[in-house]
Amino acid sequence: MKKMKIVNMKKFVRSICILIGIIIAIVLLFPKATLSHNDGKQPNYETISVSQGDTLWSIASNQQENNPYYIEKDVRDIIKEIKKVNQLNNSELQIGQTIKVPVL
Repeated sequence: MKKMKIVNMKKFVRSICILIGIIIAIVLLFPKATLSHNDGKQPNYETISVSQGDTLWSIASNQQENNPYYIEKDVRDIIKEIKKVNQLNNSELQIGQTIKVPVL
């Protein structure tokens, strides 16, 4: 294995300083913005009691129209999220059942 030797110490020190400066600039300019995907919108939950005739589709449609958390989301995606939040294996609801729905 060949040993490497620093020929010009000034260039070496300058290069290391520039590299450290770039790393510090990156850390200071982009602290957490690239690590967070939530946009600071932590949902709270509203509890809904299921009435006769309610379906996940009707609840999701209502949430799509009236809940800012679901702005511009597809009804099918809303249903999937409601099922996930409430740990539902299927789309069957019972009268009187309570389900949680994310809200802002």
